[in-house]
Amino acid sequence: MKASLLVPTLLATAGALSIVISTSPKTELSLRIAKSKDRASTSIRLSEIGLDSSIDFEKFRTKQIFYGASIGFPSLLLFIFLGISPLSALLIASFISVIVFVAIDRDLTQKVKKQRMMIDSEFPAVIEMYSLALSAGETPLVAMERISNSAKGSLAKEFASVVAQVKSGKAFHLALDEMGRGIESLLIRKFIDSLIIATLRGAPLTEVLQRHAQEAREAQRNRVMGAAAKAEISMMVPVVFLILPISILFALWPSLANLNLIAGV
Repeated sequence: MKASLLVPTLLATAGALSIVISTSPKTELSLRIAKSKDRASTSIRLSEIGLDSSIDFEKFRTKQIFYGASIGFPSLLLFIFLGISPLSALLIASFISVIVFVAIDRDLTQKVKKQRMMIDSEFPAVIEMYSLALSAGETPLVAMERISNSAKGSLAKEFASVVAQVKSGKAFHLALDEMGRGIESLLIRKFIDSLIIATLRGAPLTEVLQRHAQEAREAQRNRVMGAAAKAEISMMVPVVFLILPISILFALWPSLANLNLIAGV
C-alpha cells in the first residue's frame, strides 16, 4: 500500500514545487546552477579542455543533474517495487545519484589531466619549431602564427589564440601572459615568462628557446622513466601473486605426492 502511494506522492510534491517557485523549472534550474559554489574551480577545468564559456558550465552541470536523476529515480522505483522500505530506497537511490554526479566530475578531471599531459608532450617539439623559425629571421608573432597554421595539437591552438588576440589589438606580452595563466604547466609558464622578459628587454630569443627545449626534453625523459618504473611495479603483481605460487606448487607437488604414498604405506 505504501509503495502504491509513493508515486502519486512524488508527483504531487513535484507539482507543488512547480507552483511554489515563481519561475519556470528550467529558469529555476539555471539560477541554481549559476549560484554553484564550485563554479570557479569547475569553470577553470572546463576552460583547459576548450570549454570556456558560461554556457559550457551550465551544460556540464545540467548533464550531471540529468544523469543523476535519470538513474536515481528509476532506481528508487525499482527498490520500492522489490519490497524495500521507501526511506531506505530513497537513501540508496540518493547515494546512487551522488555516485553518478561524482563520477562525471572525476571524468572531467581525467580529461584535464590527459590534456595537460598532451600539452607537455607536445611542448619540446613545438619549442624546437619555434626556435628554428626565429633563427630563420621571423618575428616571434609571425613564427607563432606559422606554427599555429602548420602544427596540430592543443599547444598549436593556444598559439592561434594568442595570434588572434594580438591581431584584435591586444599587446603581445599580455596575450602570452594570459596563455601562461590558462595552462597549468610549470614548464610552459617558465617558457612564457622567459619569452615575455626577452621580448620586452630585446634579449636574443634563440638561446632562451634552446635552453627551454633542452629542459623540456629532460622533463619528458623523466616522465617516461617514471611511467616505466610504475609499469614495472605493476607487472610484478601478477608475477608475485599468480605465477610464482603456481611455480612453487608445481615444484613441490611431486614431493607431496611421494610423502602421501609413503604415509599411505
